Amino acid sequence: MIYFVTSNKGKFAEAREVFEDLVQKNIGYPELQANTLEEVVAFGLVDVTARLKVPVIIEDAGLFIEGLNGFPGVYSAYVQKTLGNPGILKLMEGVEDRRAYFASIVGYAEPGMEPVAFRGEVWGTIGFEARGAMGFGYDPIFYLGDKSMAQVETEEKNKMSHRGRSMRALKEWLDNRQLRRN
Repeated sequence: MIYFVTSNKGKFAEAREVFEDLVQKNIGYPELQANTLEEVVAFGLVDVTARLKVPVIIEDAGLFIEGLNGFPGVYSAYVQKTLGNPGILKLMEGVEDRRAYFASIVGYAEPGMEPVAFRGEVWGTIGFEARGAMGFGYDPIFYLGDKSMAQVETEEKNKMSHRGRSMRALKEWLDNRQLRRN
């Protein structure tokens, strides 16, 4: 059993598609104000591993918009809470370069081992309007072709999403580690 430390039910649902034995643990952890998602995850893992003393996963993700010089990036959660999707669409008015990517860093640690981290990315564009009711966060304004991420079922989304990619990379690493032990 692995604990996924998150308060985000959407993140947990996506991760549960990859890990059947995952348990959500909503205990919170200090989020370092850093320049990279990797730094945020590494800092959080130290805290949750010390408190829980069991195998744990934490994940941090960000939306990086090319036409806004990578904004909101590592501040994506804060920007989502304060500006939301309407605020991002307002910032994008008149911006020609609408390319963007989601990045996810998933970190894993257990007592007595060095933490590991895996990255997943997916490139798309920022739409001109929010569409769809599935997903969460920036999904309604992040488009892959003519569909927003909020118009895609969780199972299909996991096959292409940043979080699905980072979670699958961790799962592969854990599976290979288990094989080496046997």
